[in-house]
Amino acid sequence: MAYSNAAIVRHAHTMTKKNMLPTELTPVRDAARRTLGEVRPGQITDFRALYGGRRSNAGRALPEYYLVYFLLVELLDFQNLGQGDKVAWSVPVEYKGHTYLIEHRKMGLGVFADDVESKEDAIREIVIRIKKAIKNAQPYFEWLADQALARSAVNVTNNSSELFDRYEFLAGSFKAKATEAQTRTRERIAIKESKERYVGPIFVSTQLRREARWLALAAIDAFYSWTEHVFIHIAILLGRATTADEITVLAQAEWSAKYRAVFDLRDKEAKQYFDQLSEIRFELRNFTAHGAFGKRGEAYRFHSGAGAVPVFLPHKAGSRKYRLGAGIAFREEDALLLIDSFIAYLWSDGREPARAYLHDTELPIVLTYAANGTYAAAMTSVEDMNAFIEHEQAAWDRAADMDF
Repeated sequence: MAYSNAAIVRHAHTMTKKNMLPTELTPVRDAARRTLGEVRPGQITDFRALYGGRRSNAGRALPEYYLVYFLLVELLDFQNLGQGDKVAWSVPVEYKGHTYLIEHRKMGLGVFADDVESKEDAIREIVIRIKKAIKNAQPYFEWLADQALARSAVNVTNNSSELFDRYEFLAGSFKAKATEAQTRTRERIAIKESKERYVGPIFVSTQLRREARWLALAAIDAFYSWTEHVFIHIAILLGRATTADEITVLAQAEWSAKYRAVFDLRDKEAKQYFDQLSEIRFELRNFTAHGAFGKRGEAYRFHSGAGAVPVFLPHKAGSRKYRLGAGIAFREEDALLLIDSFIAYLWSDGREPARAYLHDTELPIVLTYAANGTYAAAMTSVEDMNAFIEHEQAAWDRAADMDF
């Protein structure tokens, strides 16, 4: 499963300030300022009236909160009044003689003002100008992201639990369908009398086994999708990938490279699982990615005195454990048993604490923790990891509730 820059969440509080702006971005800043026009930094004279203001309807059309913050505070140096109760940041702006508050509150970003009903049209104009300025400031936002990536001041989104749930759902559905097929082996499909010849399975169990096979193949594919993701996260927790550049390279690498980032193939058991899982992955992707034709004649049969014979005979498989000849080279049941065994192996030994972080929470991976040894300390034991998770979850919950 591939990663992209969109999957890497930036740390807003680590962004470089306006006074560090490279000279080539000065025209970008000036263009954004001109686009805002009469929208200028505001001066608050009546705190009680302004803080007691109501949310405007027009302000709901503002772009993403971080783009507004980067534009006004980071690029154009508008004053940020700081955090408050259920408020992450607050920026006063002046427009045509009136002062407004642009705030990121727990209920979302908005523009607030006293007597807000009479100011909706003006606020709508403010929003339009901010949107245009953000469009002009796009090169600046790209520069901010590049700076964060260069410093590895980023978080990596953790989708491990959701991807694994998908695998478990499909694997469980396969088992249920296979069990149903076994219990209904004697049932026949009712066929209505018709002049047209019936084409299809006669027994209910035949159709159920087909459906079970489809579910099994989907489950196996979901397993590899999950491992493409989780191997990278485990590698970070183990301290084997600690920079954004390393993760980008690993994310774009083959599945085998991700496996090696977690396991030492000099270990006999790790090597055995690697060989078996690589074989299944090869056969599955080769079969499905080429429209069930395969790349080496798997879908062809030649005529002989013995009848139709698969072109890719077992003797051509060489040292391969699984033999092609009937479309795909492994029994789905055996592949899923191997996968379940590997999953237990994955979460054993020094990798066990990673399971709690990646599957019991949706906390992101923080690269600064990988670099400064925080994860190394938490990975010492399951108990240490659980204590770390409790601390981190509380911090993220406070941030989400804006309990500053």
